[in-house]
Amino acid sequence: MSMTKKLGAGFGLALSVTMMSGAAYAQDCTTKIGAVLPTSVDWGRPIAETAQFAVDQVNAAGGAAGCQIEMVLRDTQVDPKVGVDAAKALVDLEGVNVLLGAVSSGVSMPILTSVTVPGGVMQMSCCSSSTAFTTLAEEGKTNGLWFRTFATTGVQSAVGAKVAQDKGYKTIAVLYKNDDWGQDMARQIAADFAAVGVEVTTSVAINDGQPSYRAEVTEALSTQPEALYLALYPAEGTAAVREWISLGGTQNMIMANALKSDEFRDNVGLQYLGNALGTDTASPRADSADAFRAAYVERFESEPNGPGLANSYDATMIALLAMEAAGKDASGAEIAAAVARVTDPDGTAVSADTAGFTSAKEILAGGGTVMFQGATGNVRFDGNGDVSAPAVVWSFSESGIEEVEFLSLDDVDAFIASLQ
Repeated sequence: MSMTKKLGAGFGLALSVTMMSGAAYAQDCTTKIGAVLPTSVDWGRPIAETAQFAVDQVNAAGGAAGCQIEMVLRDTQVDPKVGVDAAKALVDLEGVNVLLGAVSSGVSMPILTSVTVPGGVMQMSCCSSSTAFTTLAEEGKTNGLWFRTFATTGVQSAVGAKVAQDKGYKTIAVLYKNDDWGQDMARQIAADFAAVGVEVTTSVAINDGQPSYRAEVTEALSTQPEALYLALYPAEGTAAVREWISLGGTQNMIMANALKSDEFRDNVGLQYLGNALGTDTASPRADSADAFRAAYVERFESEPNGPGLANSYDATMIALLAMEAAGKDASGAEIAAAVARVTDPDGTAVSADTAGFTSAKEILAGGGTVMFQGATGNVRFDGNGDVSAPAVVWSFSESGIEEVEFLSLDDVDAFIASLQ
């Protein structure tokens, strides 16, 4: 049974999900957390389901800060206005102090600036990578309330440049989504490709919801590039690549992780993606990552191959550990401040599961700190709420996604340094 069939039926535009496994309610209280995630798109639903998986494991350990956890989920539809309205409802009506999400940087940013920062709510994103968040944090405008378990666009851009260099491409055109994430990717790509001697012949913005992208694709094709870089999501990515192929464009493509989607592969056609390579951040080759994979397969009967799944799990677990550390009735700012206590490099290592959360409770209650070892490894945030990560180059196959090359964190850092 597929993950979507198994768990997806319960997800709608706005709903409250509480799924208990193992232990029944051990307390007479429930604490709500909010989640704003794109459940109306095929690649977004598993991200939400993975977050719920983490909540279930914590509830099996007796909940967080003395209460069972209820994740109130709302669909962003990958739309900034819808996302902001959803976040406002969760903060103003549901009274959440923790918000998981969003996925797209273009959705997460207005939520951060207009909802969570003004409301004093901690926001933990699994999947927003724009460097604009780093800048905002450096300017002191996030109030320490922003964290993300996904590395910045700088990692994907750099690995994309490495792919182009390794393939021997000299010229490349760029199609990018016209939002905060896509614009940030386009800026990073231009610099990184230039650093490895690859000329960006043109960089063309793609807007949502257009009936056709022929004009934009024709503009990119007119520069006769050897390859095409795609910083797009599956819906507009499918439409643009269909136009590209139909007009005789090259099948040499480099894709950002947002296109790591069965929907994109199937709607474009695998026969046209044989020379396409994607990039993504990756889980480290660590026991904790292997443990997450095994637990995920047991729960969902499928591999965690979609974008952001490991990151969603870790974002949820860290947020709930911080709630535990901050204590019952803690404010969003107090929960955010407690993140350091549960991702302390010098703390006691705890696993990412029910047993690990139970152990963390005892350590935190005794005044200690813990080092969370999760699906993406030993997560460590810098002062801006950012993380770094290993990376992977991948390709599409009949069965889904195949790894082409793994780059360790040291490999990634060294290559980024070589671009300077």
